[in-house]
Amino acid sequence: MKTEDFEFEEGTVADLKAHLESKFGSPSTGFKIFTEGCPLPDSDALSGLEGKVVEVNIPLLGGKVHGSLARAGKVRGQTPKVEKQEKKKKKTGRAKRRMQYNRRFLSSVPSYDGRRRG
Repeated sequence: MKTEDFEFEEGTVADLKAHLESKFGSPSTGFKIFTEGCPLPDSDALSGLEGKVVEVNIPLLGGKVHGSLARAGKVRGQTPKVEKQEKKKKKTGRAKRRMQYNRRFLSSVPSYDGRRRG
């Protein structure tokens, strides 16, 4: 943030923008001028702003970039490609229910050590 004092006895906000454009070399269309939190139109006279603080916002070019985009997709590029294995077709319907029943009730014959195997 930078503070500078200017004295204008007559003129408009557009004249102030032109002065700032010549001083900072930035196009005046980007300047936003405020006083007491309210934006000032270009047609307002500077004589009514005597003794008031005038804020000038100069927008900067560019946008928000968080982190380096050069490394985007790094993990996927480094991971080796593994071919999918062929798998046995899963059972469906009656066959699947029969398999569940057998696993849960019929094969749970208690053994001598009390734990399931396999």
